[in-house]
Amino acid sequence: MPLVLIALDDTLLDRSGAFRLWAKGFLDEIGAPQDDLDWLLSVDADGLTSRWDLADLILERYQLSIPSIDIVEELHEGPLAHEKLDPLVGCALQIAKDAGLVPVVVTNGHAEIQDVRIRRTGLDRYVADWVISEQAGVSKPNPRIFALAAQRVRMRLGGAWVVGDSPEADIGGAAAMGLPSVWLHRGREWVDNRFAPTEIVGNVIQGISAIMAAAR
Repeated sequence: MPLVLIALDDTLLDRSGAFRLWAKGFLDEIGAPQDDLDWLLSVDADGLTSRWDLADLILERYQLSIPSIDIVEELHEGPLAHEKLDPLVGCALQIAKDAGLVPVVVTNGHAEIQDVRIRRTGLDRYVADWVISEQAGVSKPNPRIFALAAQRVRMRLGGAWVVGDSPEADIGGAAAMGLPSVWLHRGREWVDNRFAPTEIVGNVIQGISAIMAAAR
């Protein structure tokens, strides 16, 4: 059974859902209209916008007399309070491990923040290990970060599967290494004609099932 390299945000953990819940509360707290939720989600860009840049955008839009660092800390800590591991995801990971799959988290981001998220949600109990870009010194889709993940669990990269929701970071990374991949569509259509995922599914549980079926 193969090594499975799995993304963290919006794959194993519902980062977007947690951010949305936090954003609703934050807008209420500062007296902003809930209609601004779409704006806040848009400028967050699924977490790709720098927290400092996002803080500046928030301060400018709402003319808040708050230090930027306070908003940055809120952007880091606020969504974490709403983030939980779906028990069904934990169950799927445990079934996969019992069947011989080796799930390893491969994620871009700040080492301390991503490590806290993995441990606080209890995800650490269901995966063999994890590699974070800041710590590794290389980010997805660079093949080196996937190779480092394989090394962490003393397995070969050949034959591994890559699972994630990012067309570029996850599926592009898999394509660069010639590895099979599973893309979580999250309601989107696949539009990149440079490469394509091996499987397209709605969530990580379906993705794990697809890998187990292919490995039989």
